Amino acid sequence: MVINLSDQHSLISNWVSELRDVEVQNDRMRFRKNLERIGEVAAYEISKTLAWKEKEITTPLGIANCKVLLVQPVLATILRAGLGLHNGLLNYFDNAENAFITAYRKHKPDGTFDISIEYLSCPEIDGKVVIISDPMIATGASLVKAIQYLKAEGVIKKIHIVCAIACTVGIEFVLREQPKATIWCGDIDDEITAKGYIVPGLGDAGDLAFGQKIQS
Repeated sequence: MVINLSDQHSLISNWVSELRDVEVQNDRMRFRKNLERIGEVAAYEISKTLAWKEKEITTPLGIANCKVLLVQPVLATILRAGLGLHNGLLNYFDNAENAFITAYRKHKPDGTFDISIEYLSCPEIDGKVVIISDPMIATGASLVKAIQYLKAEGVIKKIHIVCAIACTVGIEFVLREQPKATIWCGDIDDEITAKGYIVPGLGDAGDLAFGQKIQS
């Protein structure tokens, strides 16, 4: 399942437009904040799908019967670019356990690349809902590999994927590999370059959020 949060106009459409805008991108703090906001809205929407229970809450004047989350999800993200979205999700699922994965493109002289994962830190995930955030789903290769590493740690009940912008090619690849996953997108683009970059996209989300990195 794929949910495009920009199918109907909302504030997410405004935030995505600022993420794309080359002039607004000069403000790194605003770029990070817009990613965080999209993460918060995605968290709210995902929360509607999660299991809940009734709980009696004592107020100063009596007892209220409330619906509360049954179990917190596990929040996972791909370092470093995913941190903005992850923070937004964590603002809402504020008692969740967290998982962190390093995944990056290791480029070859011929222009192709492999996905390298060198670090994974995660809690117990058996039987839990996992929400993994990555701002861009271009080819989908790094996301799929990250999910494979997570699945090696336990049997995941349900996977939700949160991104700012996805490419249709990447979505199709992810759903072929993980057909039961649900993808929540800030917006969806249809074009991808030969080097695996989304068009029009927004550029390199990690660099725009945290500064350019040295390529070795």
